[in-house]
Amino acid sequence: MHVVVVESPAKAKTINKYLGKDYVVLASYGHIRDLPPKDGSVRPDEGFAMDWEIDAKSEKHVKDITQALKSADGLLLATDPDREGEAISWHVRDVLEKRKALVGKQVQRITFNAITRSAVEEALRNPRDLDTPLVEAYLARRALDYLVGFTLSPVLWRKLPGSRSAGRVQSVALRLICEREQEVERFVSREYWTVDAILASPQGQIFRARLSQLDGQKLDKFGLPDETTALAALERIKAATLRVESVERKQARRNPAAPFTTSTIQQEASRKLYFSARQTMQVAQKLYEGVDLGGETVGLITYMRTDGVSIAPEAVFATRDLIGAEFGAAYLPEQPRVYKTKAKNAQEAHEAIRPTDVARTPQSVAPYLTAEQRKLYELVWKRTVASQMASAILDQVAVDIADPEAKVVLHATGSVIQFDGFLKVYREDFDDRPESSPDGAGEDENRLLPPLREGDGVKREDVKADQHFTQPPPRYTEASLVKRMEELGIGRPSTYASILSVLQDREYVRLDARRFIPEDRGRLVTAFLENFFSRYVQYSFTADLENQLDEISDGKLGWKTVLERFWMDFKAAIEGTATLRVSEVLDALDKELGPHLFPQAEDGHDPRVCPVCSAGRLGLRIGKFGAFVGCSNYPDCKFTRPLVTKEGEGGDGAALAEDGTKPLGKDPVSGEDVTLRKGPYGLYVQKGEAAPVEKGKKAVKPPRVSIPKDMDAATIDLDIALKLLSLPRPVGDHPETGTMISAGIGRFGPYIKHGDIYKSLPKDDDVLTIGLNRAVSLLAEAGKGGRARQPARSLGDHPADTKPVTIHDGRFGPYVQHGGVRATIPRTADPATYTLAEAVELIAAKAAKDGDGKKAPAKKAATKAPVKKAAAEKKAPAKTATKKAAPKKAADSAEDAPAKAPRKSKAKPASADPD
Repeated sequence: MHVVVVESPAKAKTINKYLGKDYVVLASYGHIRDLPPKDGSVRPDEGFAMDWEIDAKSEKHVKDITQALKSADGLLLATDPDREGEAISWHVRDVLEKRKALVGKQVQRITFNAITRSAVEEALRNPRDLDTPLVEAYLARRALDYLVGFTLSPVLWRKLPGSRSAGRVQSVALRLICEREQEVERFVSREYWTVDAILASPQGQIFRARLSQLDGQKLDKFGLPDETTALAALERIKAATLRVESVERKQARRNPAAPFTTSTIQQEASRKLYFSARQTMQVAQKLYEGVDLGGETVGLITYMRTDGVSIAPEAVFATRDLIGAEFGAAYLPEQPRVYKTKAKNAQEAHEAIRPTDVARTPQSVAPYLTAEQRKLYELVWKRTVASQMASAILDQVAVDIADPEAKVVLHATGSVIQFDGFLKVYREDFDDRPESSPDGAGEDENRLLPPLREGDGVKREDVKADQHFTQPPPRYTEASLVKRMEELGIGRPSTYASILSVLQDREYVRLDARRFIPEDRGRLVTAFLENFFSRYVQYSFTADLENQLDEISDGKLGWKTVLERFWMDFKAAIEGTATLRVSEVLDALDKELGPHLFPQAEDGHDPRVCPVCSAGRLGLRIGKFGAFVGCSNYPDCKFTRPLVTKEGEGGDGAALAEDGTKPLGKDPVSGEDVTLRKGPYGLYVQKGEAAPVEKGKKAVKPPRVSIPKDMDAATIDLDIALKLLSLPRPVGDHPETGTMISAGIGRFGPYIKHGDIYKSLPKDDDVLTIGLNRAVSLLAEAGKGGRARQPARSLGDHPADTKPVTIHDGRFGPYVQHGGVRATIPRTADPATYTLAEAVELIAAKAAKDGDGKKAPAKKAATKAPVKKAAAEKKAPAKTATKKAAPKKAADSAEDAPAKAPRKSKAKPASADPD
């Protein structure tokens, strides 16, 4: 008997069906250990020794594997066929060896590019040893990311309060976004004109031509710079007698794109499906690990982390057979198409991403897939089929039309698809074209010109001049940013999704209309790194380091050699900032970000002049909440302007003082001061001040309420503040129940309440003004599947103690409960189909993480002890009670969430995330 270890339970479930009783398939649930997030986990002075830590959840899975090995002959490591998969296998083997679980056991590594019966059986026939260079490349990358994150981030926190962290590749990706934003801001729009004529052929067919030459001069984009010249050219066309001067015809062939790689599937899913990079990889993972197709679990696509573009010969032949049968011989090229990767070192590449069986058409598997899975599978299937189809053939025609002296020349083009070829199945999208392109770029290919011959006269139907303005370079989308990072050699495709997520999670950037816009916090970090750690955010340096990591994986370079070279220079750069003063940092950033923070005013006045005292100058300052703009005359002038804010958390008009407050007026009833304030959790309004605390009594907080995220703090005056402080307010009686509907602001934002049903208000609804009809409508939506909480239901009795296991709809989402243990259901799981077995496993993992899974006894319990035990309790040492007290645990489920986050927290260094 052999134990087979894979990463995920879904993969284990699928493979288990292919193997016989001589195999036990277990999941490691990803990496079983990692570097502890603390100083000293990587020690350069000890040959880059690393400390690894197994968390409680992974410990359970390791014990399961260890137990299974006791009666097994050997271990088969069947994790994913890439660097991370090799690393997971190495971790599993290393831990098991240290626990003496592999004594006398044969350990082998097997890989397969698709989870199908034939692929798994082929892998079993061809086992191998662990790939040492691939493991060393992982170790080097992990050490680099840790050293950068845990060495550079503290410098950032000390010199630039309010910053989150810096990462080796994350910071370079952020620089790309910030530099593009600077290009947009510096862009000066330029006016230009075009003149188009609507003409009719001798047969009366209408077509359009554009003025291209005037008086022997070819007109470039700015050939007609203003309205005067454009209208003059228009009159010249109206006065001219026009005929066809030349007709040029040619045929063009368009070839299909290669099958998907990790990078291209992320780009195309972003363009066509509006999927984020992370969403694309999550859905692809499900398709790869297996889907139940009416009783048979099958992996539908090959491994989705690859930079290869070739596909297996048998898959090529199967695709060609399908093309011939479905589309006809005309769509089948004489020879199979062969694609080659452009990657310098495709060490993670196997096959491209393709269907495991092209005969499984999107229509045939659609009933078994979710909407997201169906869309992505269809994209993969069509791209694969198209990659082996015949080229598209286009007939292109270019016509010049002129007056007899050729002083006025117009140009017209037409293109018609003569044979659609692969376009019958698939067209690639590009989303970085200007939205309005006056030269016709992006128009449909079927733009047909009428039959025209040289010398034909044409009739002028209309002439018009159009004004245009040049557009700034487009901001990056996820697709275009991934493409640009790949072009520069920054990071690797398998890490792009996590890099983009980290930038958003740390609020360095935001997505607006699917375009990345850097937050001021992100611009500050980028400016700091460019000024004081320039080398480490250079594109060439980062790309060169990636190439060195690839050489390690290829066995051409020692991993510790790479680390030593990097650490020697990086350590010196860090030590060079020891004497760096915060004032020096502020001066450098103020100079760098000045054009952004203080843009030139339209009326010509100095944007740095303080608007309050008029004598001081505005500049970058640092406070306990991070960077802000303040007056140089502080403390005489207390004008400040927030710099780093979330949407709705104040803005330039909030003008909070240095102490984080802004007076709004007095309550006309109580006479107390009403103020706008900034606390650790955002902006809020408060009435009055906290009263002095008497000894032995609790402090009484004054009335206060948080500012909704969608409310502009600059618009908050005394009237609005008093309305906010009066919440919750009655909206009206529900027409069906007669029960009052109220509106208020809670821990999670604005809401309406009707009985026990709560409904969060959408972004466009105002908690202060929402009316009864709108409230009833929103509550009706909640009843149809919104966030109205559903009743609990039983999944069955727990096999260990026959107590019920129940599933609940919590404030943060669904969770399962057994006794006092609650565990949040993963977002990828469907609560409606969640099984008892899955719930039991989830609860066990939660219990293992929290110790024995029991909550600490309430403090009141001690006072309820019987009187006769009091003497014995007095004799017990005081430290016994504290020693046995259950540690305060983090909230894992919706119902465990604390009311407030800890006041003091440190940002997690970037090294905790890939790259």
